[in-house]
Amino acid sequence: MADTTGHLPRHPARIFKAAKWSMQGLHAAWLHESSFRLEVYLFVVLAPLGWWLGQTPVERVLLIGSMLLVMSIELLNSSIEAVIERYGAEFHELAGRAKDMGSAAVFVLMINVVLVWAAILLPRVL
Repeated sequence: MADTTGHLPRHPARIFKAAKWSMQGLHAAWLHESSFRLEVYLFVVLAPLGWWLGQTPVERVLLIGSMLLVMSIELLNSSIEAVIERYGAEFHELAGRAKDMGSAAVFVLMINVVLVWAAILLPRVL
């Protein structure tokens, strides 16, 4: 939740509240978004593989971080969809465009995952 009284200093209690809200968001995504669950399942399988296949810390960060980016954008896409659904399920051109663009953002980052993994791992195979 946003600060409502200006730029207050972040003390530990506020940080814990922010972490709680983040956990609530992850929990809601897990419960209500099948795409997010699928991406988490893939992450659970591929992250250890990326850690093992990465030969340097930078390679490991790229292999694993590219997947974390997909999940992050999936969360943003889901939040856009939830806000649009909040205002009604009837079709509106702008609502459809926003949902399509959110989906496209996830797709672009999925392509990024494939490119990163290929750029790091294909030279070792070839």
